[in-house]
Amino acid sequence: MSSKDDILKAVRNQMVPAVDLPSMQQDWIQYDDPVAHFGDVLAAVGGTAVVVEGIDGLAEALGDIPAYVEAKNTVSCIDGLMGNVDLDRVDDPHHLENVDFAILPAEFAVAENAAVWVSDAAIRHRVVLFIPQHIGLVLHCPSGQVEEAIVNNMAEAYQRLVWQANHFGCFVSGPSKTADIEQSLVIGAHGARSLHVFIVL
Repeated sequence: MSSKDDILKAVRNQMVPAVDLPSMQQDWIQYDDPVAHFGDVLAAVGGTAVVVEGIDGLAEALGDIPAYVEAKNTVSCIDGLMGNVDLDRVDDPHHLENVDFAILPAEFAVAENAAVWVSDAAIRHRVVLFIPQHIGLVLHCPSGQVEEAIVNNMAEAYQRLVWQANHFGCFVSGPSKTADIEQSLVIGAHGARSLHVFIVL
C-alpha cells in the first residue's frame, strides 16, 4: 500500500462529529439608504450605478458612455434596446469574443458588497456575462421604487433567490480586476473592463 493510500484511508476513517447549521436569525447589517450605499461600494470596486427613467433614460445614459458610443459590436438582451449582435443567430459562443459592449438583465443587487445577481434565464449564451469588453446590467423597478431592486445584505439576497429550474447564476461586483501582479491593481485583467449598473424606474 502506498503512502497515498495510507493517507486516504486515514482521512476516510476520521469521523467528524455532526454539528447543527448556524441560525439565520441574526442581526444582519442594515443601511439607512441601501441605494446610496450600493452606489458608493460599487464605485469603490470600479463600477458605476445610475438611476434612469424608462428605456429612453437608459438609452440616454448609454449615450454618455464613450465605450458604448464607440463600440463596434454590441449585444442587448433588453426589450426596446437594440444591439447589432443577435445571440439567437450565434451558434458557437466563441464567436462572441469580439463583443465590445453588452447590455444584460439583472435580478437584484446587494448594498453590502455591490454584488448584482445575474442568471442566464433570458440569455442564450452565458459567456456574454463575462467576455465583453464592457458590461451594463439593468435592474428593472416596475413599481418605480428603487429600494425594491436592492437588498441590504447577503442574507437577504439568498432569501430572494428562486430555484424553479436548473440554470446558471452568479453574483457580479464591479469589473474584472486583479492585484496579484506586483501588488498593482489591474482593472479588466480577466474580463470586463467596466461595469455599469442601470436601475430603471
